Amino acid sequence: MKKYLMLLGVAFCLTAAANVMDKGKWTGFIGDDHCGTKGNNKEHAACAKSCVKGGKIPVFVVADKVYSISNVKLVENFIGDEVTITGTITNNVLEIETIKNKK
Repeated sequence: MKKYLMLLGVAFCLTAAANVMDKGKWTGFIGDDHCGTKGNNKEHAACAKSCVKGGKIPVFVVADKVYSISNVKLVENFIGDEVTITGTITNNVLEIETIKNKK
């Protein structure tokens, strides 16, 4: 019986580890899902705005990572901008708590 409880505990830990949440603060660019990591610079702002206006989905780009955004309405006024975001990333999806332009 103890072995089964131990196995159950290990399985629970592995399941929890697969859904790890990363809570923190990051600085990156609000780009678009078409260009991805190409949107990790200030020169991409006009392209990101054009792509999003054309129907592409806004994403958060940090270095070589691209994160989906759980509520894209929060970034509508930041397309193409370098921003600092606090929030939680779960399975490459960013849930934003705060967003502000980087100065």
